[in-house]
Order: sequence, then C-alpha cells, then structure tokens
Amino acid sequence: MTEQATTEDFRALGARLSNWGRWGPGDQRGTTNLITPERLVAAGRLIRRGKVFDLGIPLDENGPQPGGGRINPVHLMSETGAEQVFPGGFRFADDYVFMALQGSSQWDALSHVYYDDRMYNGFPAGGVTVRGAAHCAIDQQSPGIAGRGVLLDIAALKGVDWLEAGTVITPEDLDEAARRQGGVEVGPGDILLFRTGWRRKFLRDGDRNAFMAGEPGLGQACCAWLRDRDVAAVCSDNWAIEVLPGENPDALLTVHMVLIRDMGMTLGEILDFEELAADCENDGVWEFFFAAPPLKVSRAVASPINPLAIK
Repeated sequence: MTEQATTEDFRALGARLSNWGRWGPGDQRGTTNLITPERLVAAGRLIRRGKVFDLGIPLDENGPQPGGGRINPVHLMSETGAEQVFPGGFRFADDYVFMALQGSSQWDALSHVYYDDRMYNGFPAGGVTVRGAAHCAIDQQSPGIAGRGVLLDIAALKGVDWLEAGTVITPEDLDEAARRQGGVEVGPGDILLFRTGWRRKFLRDGDRNAFMAGEPGLGQACCAWLRDRDVAAVCSDNWAIEVLPGENPDALLTVHMVLIRDMGMTLGEILDFEELAADCENDGVWEFFFAAPPLKVSRAVASPINPLAIK
C-alpha cells in the first residue's frame, strides 16, 4: 500500500487548476470541450481491426451496490404475453428498469458535487433542487462523449491482480505505466482509462461491502497531471475514481471536488477493463476509439452508460 503524504489544500489546488470561464461564462460541458471535431476524426482513425470491447457492467441484481444509498438495478416485467388476446395471435412482452442513475457503469455530471455553494463555472449550487439540476446536468453532455481513449494499467504495472484499498496512484505511477506500455501518450482531448483491478476483485470475491468500503485510486496530485495534459475525461474500474480512504482525513472526496467542480471534468466509474486490458497487453496497442454517450435524462446529475472501446 502506498504511504499517504501531506497534500495541498484542495481549495488552493482547485483555484490553481480551475477552468472556470475558459469556454465562456455560460459553459456547462467543461473539459469535454477539448474533444474537438479534428480530434474526434483522428480518434476514428484508430479503428483498424473492428474489434469492439464492452466496458459496461450488466444492469442486474449482481452489481456491486450493497443497498442503502444506492441499490443494484431492478428489472420488472409488466407484460409477458400471458392472457393477451389480439387478432392473428399477436402477443408482446414489456419491461421496466428501476435503478439509481449511478448504480452501474456511469458518468458523473458536473452538477454531481460542489462546495462553498458553487458548482462548476460558478453556477449556484442552489440550482440543484428536487426537480433536478438547473445547470451542468448530464444532458448538457449531449450529443455524447467519444474520442481517443488511452488505457493505463496500474495493476499490471505493480504486478498484482488488483491494488489494495487505500493505494494512492501518483502522477509518477501514471508516467511509469505509460513508459511500460511502449511510451503511449496521454494528451489534449483524450479520455483516460486507468485500471486498478478493482472490478476483477469484485468478480473474484463478490463482496459488495468490501468493494464499497474503500478503493485504490487517484491521489490528489493527479489532478494537476490531468490538467497539464488537457485530458477531456477520466474513467476507472473503481467506484469513485479517487483513493479511499482519502489522503486528507478532514475532507471527503477532494479529487471529485477539484476535478468536477473546479476543472469541469466528467468522471466515468465502475467500468470493466478486463478483456480490453488483456487485448492491449497482447497486441501492445493501448489507444482506441472510445464512445460512451450518456442517456439524455433531463436535469439529471448522472447517467448509466454502456461504454465501448473499438480497436
């Protein structure tokens, strides 16, 4: 387990890395603005084999949510065809899904977290009401999030099936993983995927409480690493992107606060990189076309996704 070090005050860090006003005073998209048409076209050229990797976890009762704040998706059948009588023998089935919008693989919207009564770009936190988010809702990310994806396999770098809870991933770890992976670069407009092995751990032991009790993840110093490279979004196989327990015992989820509230970065959580990581290790290609459009749920602070990597 990486020893935790004294970290910079997150408010000072957030002010230093802030993107407020960078794309105008009314901007509600944040760093996904960095995925320009030219970068999207270039990302499309990464598709060479036509191999598709499904990075989303199933929407069913077998997910990692232990209940309480969030539950796993509930699938209900409203029609099965039984007792239906229609001309010509026609019958149909219908169903519903009841779920937390963050109960599976998902994007955090820029309205998901805030502090000091302000969310990204200075919008008032009071705009989040029982009717949803008046600003920075997930539907502001329409028509979707897609571009060049890069996977950095931190678990493989450390030679383990998964990192232990509380393991702090540092900027040096990210750089070392890139060197190990043939010098793959992470740059402007890219979508960074980093693997901790936390999904593999859950598939191995099925322990929901352990999955949610803590996790390996990004340390606060990685915020500047992401800002320096103008990364558009970041995704992981853990449930909160950042290390838990966190580096600052007096503040909760400081990486969330800096990345989402100050930098305007959308976060993708609870993805499955196992098949993709094995393929990248085999062919030595760690970049790909990545697509993960959110559902256009009006005023929502998150959305389930079925993210795809295409090589």
